[in-house]
This record gives sequence, structure tokens and C-alpha cells, in this order.
Amino acid sequence: MNNITEVTAFVLKGFTDDTQLQAILFSLFLAIYLFTIMANMGLILLVIEDAQLHNPMYYFLSFLSFVDACLSTVITPKVLRDFMSKMKVILLLECAVQMFLIVTLGTTECFLLAAMAYDRYLAIYNPLLYSMSMMLGVYVSLITASCIGGLLHSTIHTVATFSLSFCGSNEIRHIFCDIPPLLAISCSDTHINELLLFLFVSSIEVVTILIILISYGLILLAILKMPSADGRRKVFSTCGSHLTGVSLYHGTILFMYVRPSSSYALEHDMIVSTCYSIVIPILNPIIYSFRNKDVKEAIKRLLRKCARG
Repeated sequence: MNNITEVTAFVLKGFTDDTQLQAILFSLFLAIYLFTIMANMGLILLVIEDAQLHNPMYYFLSFLSFVDACLSTVITPKVLRDFMSKMKVILLLECAVQMFLIVTLGTTECFLLAAMAYDRYLAIYNPLLYSMSMMLGVYVSLITASCIGGLLHSTIHTVATFSLSFCGSNEIRHIFCDIPPLLAISCSDTHINELLLFLFVSSIEVVTILIILISYGLILLAILKMPSADGRRKVFSTCGSHLTGVSLYHGTILFMYVRPSSSYALEHDMIVSTCYSIVIPILNPIIYSFRNKDVKEAIKRLLRKCARG
């Protein structure tokens, strides 16, 4: 045991060692990152600027955009640097910080999507009481609880993962520091870590998905009672967009973390985790906001205001 050398840095192997393919991927990821930041920050600024968007639904959407922009920023700049570098090294402490932030932001988004579904239920099922049901203190508490839940969940896994010994290979077949690939290269017994990962992630998924399903089930009942066909179509369109985003996000999370460790396939997992951490943040503004009539009208008002000077 005295001859074992603890790992102090990891090498992120990424998608490929082919220089030409790395250049193509660099361009693709850079375009995705720039659009992600512009779309999400643009939505936040639009909500701040337009008084007609000052309601809980758009406050939730703007905070979701903030989380997505942060998640993309934690991952993508490092990935871009690695595409252009021969030594794709990340120090142990940097790896721990990156994993902590990714799990925090990812878990916060899970809780936030559930809170947004509950908000839509209140707005559609009983619109007359919506302003009283979703007062400032309520939606601020829901956002705060989502963040605290993310921080607690991330702290548990970060402490558990980096309490392990890494004394063999330091090569991670991934583009960022994620839990499964780190467990795969640890020379410690990881059964407790795998159990923690399964129990906590599955519990969060069950609770949040149940909230979403119940909320949208009640929304569906409210839609069926609507006398106006146009009203039903509008609500169906909005809820359909939300459910698409929820399905994409939770589907990738379930595939990544709620399964036996024996079924981990790091090559496939890297692609799936890229989907929820880099691709979904670019889709959320489109799915939740820019297909929304109120947001489109707010953009037109902002453009007219800019044109007038």
C-alpha cells in the first residue's frame, strides 16, 4: 500500500483524438454555447424589461434560463479548451468543484420543473385565485427550496465520491467530471456510492415526476371543461411544449443514473450526459418561451422600442 500513488489530476479523454474531428466539434460546441447564452440571457433580460411578463410563470422561466446558462458555462468552456489542447488535464480540486456545480444545477432544474408544473396547474385549474395562491413569498420559496435541494444533493455525492481513492488510471472517458466515470476508475469499494446514487436520484425523480404528472393530469381535466376550442388549443400547445422539455430532461437523467452500475457504458453515457448538460439548455428557451405568444409579443415590443431609439 505504501507504493500506491494517489491521483492528483485527471485526463478527460472526450469524444475523439482525431484532430480534424476535434476542430469540427469545437465549432459545433462553440455555436451551441453562444446560442445557449444569448437565448437564455436574452429571455432573462426580456422578463426584466417587459412589465407584462412580470408574473410567476415568467419568473420561473427566467430562473430556469439562469440555471441552464450556468450549467452550460460550467461545462462547455472547459470542453472547448480541451478540443484545442493535447493535454486535457483537470486537477482533482477542479474536478470536484465542477462535479459539485453540475449536480447542484442539474438537481435544481429537476425541482424547478416540478415547481413550474405546479404553477401551471394553479394558473389553469383556478385562474381567479392564481394571484393569491402564487404570491411573491410562494414562488420565491419554491425557487429557494429548489436551490437548497440541489446544494444538499450535490454535497452528499461530492463528499462521497471524493472520499474514494483514485490510485490507478487517471483517464476519464468523458468530457466533464461526472459521477459514474469517476466511480469506474476508483480503486476503492464503490458499492455504497452506487447505492447512494441510485437511492437519491431515484427518490428525486419519483417525487418530481409524480408532482408533474399530477399537475398535468389536473390541467388536462381543466382543459376538457373549457368551453372555448381556442382556449383548449392554446393551453394544450403550452402544456405540450412543457411536457416535451420535461420528458427530454428526465428521460436522460433516468437513463444516466437510475440503473445498475454493471450496465454503465461510458461511451454511450457520455453522449447522453452531453444531451442533458449541453443540448437541453439550448432547447429550453425554445420549448418553454419563444414558442409562447406572450414572449413573441414582448420581443416585438422590445424591437419597436429599440427602433424608436
